[in-house]
Amino acid sequence: MRLLMVEDEERLAQSLSQGLRAEGYAVDVVGDGLLGLDRAREGGYAAIVLDLMLPGLNGFRICQELRREQNPVPILMLTAKNGEYDEAEALDCGADDFLSKPFSYVVLTARLRALLRRGATARPTVLAVADLRIDPAARRCTVDATALRLTVKEFGVLECLARRPDQAVPKTEILDAVWDSAFRGDINIVEVYVAALRRKLAAADAHCLIETVRGIGYRLTPDER
Repeated sequence: MRLLMVEDEERLAQSLSQGLRAEGYAVDVVGDGLLGLDRAREGGYAAIVLDLMLPGLNGFRICQELRREQNPVPILMLTAKNGEYDEAEALDCGADDFLSKPFSYVVLTARLRALLRRGATARPTVLAVADLRIDPAARRCTVDATALRLTVKEFGVLECLARRPDQAVPKTEILDAVWDSAFRGDINIVEVYVAALRRKLAAADAHCLIETVRGIGYRLTPDER
């Protein structure tokens, strides 16, 4: 899942984004309110972690603009301020949750997971292709009820394909969904993870396979046997 973090404290943004990436999220970080609003308008984010005090445009205004435009993206607002009035204003402006600095990283990730569960009502709770089951919220993957052990990036690639079963998914879309905008490597890195997934699916005797769609990307489809 791709997250947008709008936070101007560089050290905090770096530590939070590193932690979230280690848990499998793709995280884009910006430190300016106006740029943050522009990026949020581009769409494609599962949630936004938004600081209140920002240069250019504060978090209240960003929330107001997004909600005025009927953008439903879940927003978790962070602030150095503390008090019920700030929390009330954040929620009134359209934020879905509120966390005061300093905060526990464990609490932040738990609240993000809760927002993602609530914000994903239009998506299947569990993705299924043949005997493969993927639970994005729990970060769990099984084949015929047996756990399939995947790395963070392997899980992301398989989830991306499972969201569009029987459809050709371009490599560029997989890269955008699983790797964040800071990635500057070769697009063929996707091939490495697809090869690893094929081996693990075959070893688990999964009744699905990842097909290569020449010139485009990959397709996850049931294995008719």
